[in-house]
Amino acid sequence: MNKLLFRLFTLTAASAMLIACDPADNSAQNSAAEETAASSSAMVTASDSTGEVDNESTRLNAWFEEQYEEELAFSPIQQTFLGVTDNNDQIDDFSLEAQLEQLNWKRASVAEMKASFDYEQLSADAKISYELWEYQLAADEAAFEFRNNGYVFEQMNAVHSFFPQLLIAFHTVEDEADMQAYISRIEASEVALDQLITLSQEAAAAGVRPPRFAFESVIDSAGQIITGAPFTDGEDSAIWADTQQKIATLQASETINQEQADALADAARAALIDHWQPAYERLIAWQQEDIANASETPQGVSALPDGEAYYNERLANQTTTDLTADEIHQIGLNEVARLKAEMETIKNSVGFEGDLPAFFLMLRESKDDRRHYYADTDEGRQAYIDDATAAIENIKTELPAYFGILPKADLEVRRVEPFREQPGAAQHYFPGTPDGSRPGIYYAHLSDMTAMPKGELEVIAYHEGLPGHHMQIAIQQELESVPTFRTQASFTAYSEGWGLYSELLAKEMQDTYTDPYSDFGRLGSEIWRAIRLVLDTGLHSKGWTEEQAVQYFLANSAITEAQARSEVRRYMVLPGQATSYKIGMLKILELREKTEQALGDQFDIRGFHDAVLGGGAVPLSVLETMVDQWISKVQAG
Repeated sequence: MNKLLFRLFTLTAASAMLIACDPADNSAQNSAAEETAASSSAMVTASDSTGEVDNESTRLNAWFEEQYEEELAFSPIQQTFLGVTDNNDQIDDFSLEAQLEQLNWKRASVAEMKASFDYEQLSADAKISYELWEYQLAADEAAFEFRNNGYVFEQMNAVHSFFPQLLIAFHTVEDEADMQAYISRIEASEVALDQLITLSQEAAAAGVRPPRFAFESVIDSAGQIITGAPFTDGEDSAIWADTQQKIATLQASETINQEQADALADAARAALIDHWQPAYERLIAWQQEDIANASETPQGVSALPDGEAYYNERLANQTTTDLTADEIHQIGLNEVARLKAEMETIKNSVGFEGDLPAFFLMLRESKDDRRHYYADTDEGRQAYIDDATAAIENIKTELPAYFGILPKADLEVRRVEPFREQPGAAQHYFPGTPDGSRPGIYYAHLSDMTAMPKGELEVIAYHEGLPGHHMQIAIQQELESVPTFRTQASFTAYSEGWGLYSELLAKEMQDTYTDPYSDFGRLGSEIWRAIRLVLDTGLHSKGWTEEQAVQYFLANSAITEAQARSEVRRYMVLPGQATSYKIGMLKILELREKTEQALGDQFDIRGFHDAVLGGGAVPLSVLETMVDQWISKVQAG
């Protein structure tokens, strides 16, 4: 799949709110803390103080800004995500030719870097930037080798559902030109979908296709996108309702007159009927044709051509380590056993008479008990959003005691749009713009409230919002001490490892997990990620079946069957991704313990967190280098 969209759709988590301090109030504090974090990620050496090092590093950083702008030009979608409107009438080119063009550009860029800059004359932090630019190419090269192995259309990334989401949630319309660009993107979506269909057909010809359930999901959701006016009778479709609303807003503000509004509406209707609808009909037809070739029994990717090698590449890509499938599987088994022992303690503390599986069953079957579940109504859904917001509001006041750098960006909790909502599916996060003009968004799947236990709300809010994904990604995007490309870099083990670490970090703060069931939910969330190590490797390396994986999940957690099946099916179409959470968390915990032992009374939790977050997302090996450098700096006084 296109590199950009793979990155966009595998980002996860956040929730809603402004942080405790107004940006104007904490800007000076953030600037000082960021400067400290930048220096902590670049140990000062004698050579670093020389003019040669300063000059070479300055030249390299200026060159990175040029390279970043060139790379960004490949993706009008990413430009929109960043608040850049120069090409907001365009969609990315998803063809194989375009992917190869971008890869060749990166190859040439890395070659130019090696020929133009003396690595030995760079500061420590500039060396990290150099190595990251090289690392990204190596990862792209490895992924390109298996370009036909990934599933183009499936229920998790749901690339077909992204096009309406892009227009509805992220395409800003402030004047007539923006609305005309919106209409142009409706038309361009036809080309993009056809390119993706071609990639899917090429993968199928190579013997690679997703499980049957993925076809069924794509057919259903694609059908929803073109159901309703102007495509069929009935209520307005989501895209048509949004189109009319955006035009009406322009008219209400007197930005356009009635004649202009009518012309825009007519043009949008024509684009939807002549371009949008036929493209989705071709997608549905292709999926209906190829579903006949899908296996009745879902299998892991190791059963597909080059499957074992592809899975090993995915594990390396997602964990940024050289851990083998067997090693990851065993880590998962060990963590499951450890966490179940902690769960026993909480189970006993609430006076439950029975073993842990019985406690899981009680929680799972208490869907009508308002102590454990929200009502499966609109009121219940709003209560979930309100309570998630309140949990984040509560923790904001604690953040200055644990972080020197605080995010300025706003955060908002939203329900997933109907055309892509799935019962029991995982919550996820879309970053805001670096300038704060659009907030980060925590999306929650709320179509089935029986898959959203109250005991899990708090831990999800911390993971998805503060101090989790929103905090990490917002801080990264706001960094000024590193080249811009590092503010947009994505490494799943780092970001998801931080999200999971933040769930445990929240327990150190006041007034969190005060209800034992919420603390049990925290352990449930962590064991969920430990189970992922077992199941992802089990499904893709050890021949486990879908049902075997679902039953393992139910035997070792209080997760509902709807959640368990949704999760297992997620792992089946996104091989390796689920292993990143626990591997990343364990590395951060290892580095914290190492730092505490090395520094003793000199250890400062704020400094440690700033060292982890102050350089942006990096591979885990680079994170260790950055933390080691901070330790040395503190020890040097």
